[in-house]
Amino acid sequence: MVLAEDGPDDRAGSVGSSTVALTAPPAEGATGVSSPAPARGALWAVSAGWVVSRTLVVLMITGVLKIGLDVTTDISVIYHGWFQVLQTGTFPMDDVTWQYPPGAALVILLPGLLPWSYLVSFWVCCGIFDAAAMVLLVRSGARRGRSLAGPWMWVVGVPLLGPTVYNRYDILVTAIAVIGLLVLLRRPVLGGMLLGLGGLLKLWPLIALAGTPRGRRTTRSWTGALAALSSLAFLIAAGMNGAFQFLTFQADRGIEVESVGALPIHFARLFGGWHGGQVLMNYGSVEMVGPWVSVISKVALGGTLVGFGWLLYWRLRARRWQASTTYDAALAALLIFTATSRVISPQYMVWLVGLAAVCLTVRGTSQRPVAVMILITTLLTTLEFPMNFSDTVTSHPLGVATITARNLLLVAATVVSCRRLWLSTRGERPEPTAVTAVLPGPEQSAYPVRPGIAYEQSLLDD
Repeated sequence: MVLAEDGPDDRAGSVGSSTVALTAPPAEGATGVSSPAPARGALWAVSAGWVVSRTLVVLMITGVLKIGLDVTTDISVIYHGWFQVLQTGTFPMDDVTWQYPPGAALVILLPGLLPWSYLVSFWVCCGIFDAAAMVLLVRSGARRGRSLAGPWMWVVGVPLLGPTVYNRYDILVTAIAVIGLLVLLRRPVLGGMLLGLGGLLKLWPLIALAGTPRGRRTTRSWTGALAALSSLAFLIAAGMNGAFQFLTFQADRGIEVESVGALPIHFARLFGGWHGGQVLMNYGSVEMVGPWVSVISKVALGGTLVGFGWLLYWRLRARRWQASTTYDAALAALLIFTATSRVISPQYMVWLVGLAAVCLTVRGTSQRPVAVMILITTLLTTLEFPMNFSDTVTSHPLGVATITARNLLLVAATVVSCRRLWLSTRGERPEPTAVTAVLPGPEQSAYPVRPGIAYEQSLLDD
């Protein structure tokens, strides 16, 4: 047997009919070599983990395991009240707590199709979407060259948010975004349409398009997202009154007590330095209103613009696009959006858990440390709400310490995510060195020995 080293332009699928190409292992973060598909036992383990963890969620939402405040009133009182208004063919235009795009009406109306009480039906809807996201994550992670770390992130991260996760509709939106991202590379139009649908429900899934591979995949996915978003928005607006009233409510919001921008005010209150301000229920959340709020709001908006400006700069300068880059960029963009927002509600953490899970389905992702930081951030969020929310509202030392740790870790995760994304794409894509084994005997058909991620990489190379 003669061993020969191919040139940089040779590919695994282009060797002669009597050779087998073995691609040498790439550098860390590369995706040229795939590992075998996970064993059946690993699939059973992650599936059992989901069942056990979701049983824990059910125990928490039903009150068998009590975790702080009762968070079911958002569904049984607020969501159900919106449901009754939406059934009349109009949005709750006089309710300033309605802070959502028009597609949210579809989610609020959905439990009405099921036979149980509105509260139980809402929980069932959450479970169905949760399971759908899990199925797609397992399917993606079980492919050759992929990883089951993504499904495990979903298994562990969702229950860390406590009963809040099934008592807000964010898990439904996250599931749609997860599924959209997972199909984006192979079916860019379908993936774009799903993310567009998610954007119609809560805007942020559109951010996940930030890392689409340049060229026709960007064109097709962004066109699909725009088509889904505009057509559905038109249909809803044509059929119901007040579809875009929420935009006027968003403009008048203050600084939510759990946001990064609230930290200076918390410390000022802790030491008696914030005079003339109030902490009150405002536009559906507990917000700080008074001195400094206007300035902090402008700084937060400036931070968002700077962050998205950096994303545009990264996109223009990125030279190496791997199978994981689309997912990594989506997570980095969402972290920027979340960390610089005037409002960081507890349920926002499930957004980050979902996109981190998508990243971890690819072995070459640059976001592994970020995923760990997100898990810790999610746990700290539950300690703050619903377990000790009153301490946060009153700027008690324990509440300030908890929310400070959570927010600083969130900011750190954002910085680390962006830095690792930049480093993973800053240079030219490394040229794989292939070792060709020339086998004697009858003519054989050539095939790539490890085709798992090689196929996905070929999608990006088109």
